[in-house]
Amino acid sequence: MTQITTVRTAALALFASLSLASSTLASAATPQLDLRQNAKLGSILTGEKGMTLYLYTKDTPNVTNCYEQCAVAWPPLLADALPKLPAGMPGKLSLVKRKDGAQQVAYNGWPLYYWIRDQKAGDTTGQDVGKVWYAVNPGSTISSVKGGELGEYLVAPSGMTLYLFTKDEKNVSTCYDGCAAAWPPLLTAYLPAEKGSKLGTTARKDGALQVTYDGQPLYFWAKDSKPGDTTGQNVGKVWFVVKP
Repeated sequence: MTQITTVRTAALALFASLSLASSTLASAATPQLDLRQNAKLGSILTGEKGMTLYLYTKDTPNVTNCYEQCAVAWPPLLADALPKLPAGMPGKLSLVKRKDGAQQVAYNGWPLYYWIRDQKAGDTTGQDVGKVWYAVNPGSTISSVKGGELGEYLVAPSGMTLYLFTKDEKNVSTCYDGCAAAWPPLLTAYLPAEKGSKLGTTARKDGALQVTYDGQPLYFWAKDSKPGDTTGQNVGKVWFVVKP
């Protein structure tokens, strides 16, 4: 009997600590958002204390479906006022009203959450949980620019030029090790399926998801130092900017 009481007490204490942690994470009046580079997920959005933010694919645009025990495990990012996006990050923030009247921050319509099992800044243990929870990053907001003799070409959300490698096969990257150090792949945590979009993903050997355009894996060039640089064009006669 004493053993059962001890187990129950420990369980209640754990639940209370998780609830307190979730409340602490979620209750910032106007949270400060930032971007953090992750080796497997690319640039990911973080909230208070550098904790990773996630989206829930069972939500609908500007509507949260995560309540009760779900919201204990995945504390919503709440705010009294709309925070600012990190400098250089494209997209739009909004506030979504929850059932209790609290306002939850959303990115491009996706309500944002923390994950109770992330313990410190940079943790991403919530990535791909249940195949419905994903870290948030701007990987799907690729755009194009016009660059003189090169015409129009694709750039990442940061404005840096994107390249393709002619030795790749469709939806398969062959650039690893020293190649990947010189030509870092454009990674994403989650790419929403948009009808008619040519954007997709391919899994790399380490499990990371690389963004593709019309089946071509996308890369940066390490020697490009600022937006607008295209020094990777025609390197080795196998690297080229990507035409939309």
